[in-house]
Amino acid sequence: MQIDLAKLTVKEARDHMRAGDFSCVELVELYLDVAKNKNGDINAYIEIYDDVLEKAKEADGRIKNGESGELLGIPLAMKDNILVKGKKASASSRILENYTAVYDATVTEKLKNAGAVFLGRTNMDEFAMGSSTESSYYGPTKNPIDTDRVPGGSSGGSAAALAMNGALASLGSDTGGSIRQPASFCGLVGLKPTYGAVSRFGLMAMASSLDQIGPIGKSVEDTEILFKVIKGYDHMDSTSSKKADEDVLEDKKQLTIGVPANLLEMPGIDKDVLENFNHSIESLKKAGFGIKEIKLEYAKYSLPAYYIIMPAEVSSNLARFDGVKYGFLKEGENLLEDYLQTRGEGFGKETRRRIMLGTYVLSAGYYDAYYNKANAVRSLIIEDFNKAFKGVDLIATPTTPTPAFKIGEKSKDPLAMYLSDIFTAPANIAGIPSISIPSGVAERDGKNLPLGLQLMATHFREDLLFGVGKAFEKI
Repeated sequence: MQIDLAKLTVKEARDHMRAGDFSCVELVELYLDVAKNKNGDINAYIEIYDDVLEKAKEADGRIKNGESGELLGIPLAMKDNILVKGKKASASSRILENYTAVYDATVTEKLKNAGAVFLGRTNMDEFAMGSSTESSYYGPTKNPIDTDRVPGGSSGGSAAALAMNGALASLGSDTGGSIRQPASFCGLVGLKPTYGAVSRFGLMAMASSLDQIGPIGKSVEDTEILFKVIKGYDHMDSTSSKKADEDVLEDKKQLTIGVPANLLEMPGIDKDVLENFNHSIESLKKAGFGIKEIKLEYAKYSLPAYYIIMPAEVSSNLARFDGVKYGFLKEGENLLEDYLQTRGEGFGKETRRRIMLGTYVLSAGYYDAYYNKANAVRSLIIEDFNKAFKGVDLIATPTTPTPAFKIGEKSKDPLAMYLSDIFTAPANIAGIPSISIPSGVAERDGKNLPLGLQLMATHFREDLLFGVGKAFEKI
């Protein structure tokens, strides 16, 4: 049968392979052809694995033997900071350019057991630090919808791989919006799960209290299928929660969606984005959902709190990369020069910037003035959401304040780049689940650039996001 990669979903691919309409090998070969023809320009993949066809044949064998897992034979792309045993994983940094993983991340192991086929590792902002996938050691990734523009970041390669039809779904990581923002820019669905719902074991740490692995797909159902496979408690991850394995029993017939009007009044939000968001809310209202205006008093401080907490954790997590234990080494005349030259040449500009900022806010004279205050604000933001969810079931905002911006447009203005996370960072600060769903387009330079609707729910209620998300897709 003729396979339309642009419209194919995970469920459809699984059903067709089970019915014998096409094999995993045939499907994988199509994706490899796309990667061969398009990746040179888009730069979504850093590496296509050399054993893809071999793994596809294994999946076909399992299907013939009667296995029927939801991800059996499904070709996936993996972000370059998630470990796959025996494969390189560099977090798109020179300092780890030749590092080969010696074990599987927990999510990798779960996906392997489910029969997924890994196509390759995708480009990203170095150590997940960025909102555009321009800070990678391997060069920027382009948005397949408009190659003059960024795909978002830091999981831009994982999103671009799907948008160019070079994978059926992918995994990314989200620290302040790094799954949802590229999903929005590329017209895809991206889920940031509840903190603790998906194991971080085998994920290269950027900011340990904020990082979360999550799926990117072409539909809400695709992300739901991936999430159900990778979620769950893991004793190898001290931040993993046993609540991730508990069944949700509460079921309400009518859901109420809260709209935080005060967040929509913040400066820098594009007019087309606001119009699209208002139209999306009206559509949800007509579909039978209750709409209630709410106020998140402290959520507007999420971004400044995030850009203190995150660099502080970056500074601590990246201290291990010193050229002594593993990774890139630039030798100097003594041990101190080894450190300085290795880190100076091994890390890119944005990574060095955040390490220095984090070291500053953790220093003796400024710890209380900045880091402690940011954590106090974090507590207020969490309480803000807890109060809001007593009156509403979900909270809606735009995913991003603007459509995809041009490559190079914000790279020389870090503050402008950081504002890309204005709507997404609150969910990471509060640890709640959040999803971005395509909601329309904004025309720029003759191209229709995707926009996204973001939905947030209280802890471990991803089911609400999936339910409303599927309903929104049908509107």
